[in-house]
Amino acid sequence: MLIELGEDAAIRHVAEHLTVSHGASHTPDADKAAVASARATLKTVPVRSYVPVLVERRARRILSEHACGV
Repeated sequence: MLIELGEDAAIRHVAEHLTVSHGASHTPDADKAAVASARATLKTVPVRSYVPVLVERRARRILSEHACGV
């Protein structure tokens, strides 16, 4: 079953997913901050279909860089 979410709902889902899947390695606030930062870099992208996927990838990268001390 295909469920289409609005971009805001999809972004919230990304933050929740990061918290559930990596809760031991960083806080929910860190997840939300990484998601917000990643989303801000994509605010001018005209095609919005893949924004949630790109936000998740960038947020994971941000979180891994902070975990490694980069």
